[in-house]
Amino acid sequence: MKRTSIKIRSKKLDVNECRNFVTDASCGGISIFIGTVRNDTEGKEVYQLAFSSYKAMAIKEMEKIASLALEKFAIHKIAIHHAEGTLQIGEVPVIIAVSSKHRKAAFEACEFAIDTLKETVPIWKKEYFADGEVWVNAHP
Repeated sequence: MKRTSIKIRSKKLDVNECRNFVTDASCGGISIFIGTVRNDTEGKEVYQLAFSSYKAMAIKEMEKIASLALEKFAIHKIAIHHAEGTLQIGEVPVIIAVSSKHRKAAFEACEFAIDTLKETVPIWKKEYFADGEVWVNAHP
């Protein structure tokens, strides 16, 4: 049985795909984090974001995060999906879904996964404003 679903794609992410992957009759909790493009950063109006990645390495890092989550928390399955390309306000750049027997493990693993992804995965975000653009989190 496959316990992880890791994807980086340029087409629209599907929360139902992630939820369906992690759903299992043995699990009483599913936690889903959906990151959305917001319209401002520190009071400055944002009109779109662009995401790019070092895809091969990003997939490997996302797989590491999923494996660590499975080891560290009492979870059943985890899906980590991230978008590439240009996204508009309200669109979804990242979805993390986690299932577990009890809710606490799902919540904790979901938070661990998004926090670690933002710190370690080579996916870069460019914010576009009326007066220019800027790369954000131009690391790792």
